[in-house]
Amino acid sequence: MATQLYANLPVKNLQNTIDFFTMLGFTFNTKFTDANATCMIIGENIYVMLLVEPFYKTFVDKEICDSSKATEIIMAVTCESREMVDEKLSKVVEAGGTETRQAQDHGWMYSRSFQDIDGHLWEFFYMDESAMP
Repeated sequence: MATQLYANLPVKNLQNTIDFFTMLGFTFNTKFTDANATCMIIGENIYVMLLVEPFYKTFVDKEICDSSKATEIIMAVTCESREMVDEKLSKVVEAGGTETRQAQDHGWMYSRSFQDIDGHLWEFFYMDESAMP
C-alpha cells in the first residue's frame, strides 16, 4: 500500500467549507463524509480531512488554534503553471477567501498565499526545478 497523507483541519461550518473548496475545483471522497467531516482530495494519496470543531476536539487534548491570531501550518498545493496559480487565487477571492500577501516570484518558483473561510493559511505555487539556481 502506498503511503498516504491525511492532514486534519478544524472548520466552523462544514457545508460552507465544502462549498468554498468546491468553488476552487477540489472534490471530496463521499465515503469519508458525514455531518462531522469530509475528505477533500488534493492529489493521489494526499487528502485534507475537514472536521467540524466539536468533532476535531475529540482527537486532541489541546485547544483549537484561533486562526485569526495564530497559525500552525501553511498548506501548499502545486499548480501546473503560473497562470493556474493566478486562476486559482481569483477563485479563492470569488469564493470568499482572502489573499494574505502579494505574489512571490522567485523566477523558478511563483506562489500566491491565501486564508480560507476558517482562517487557515494556504498557498498555490508553481515550481520549475530545472530553472532553480
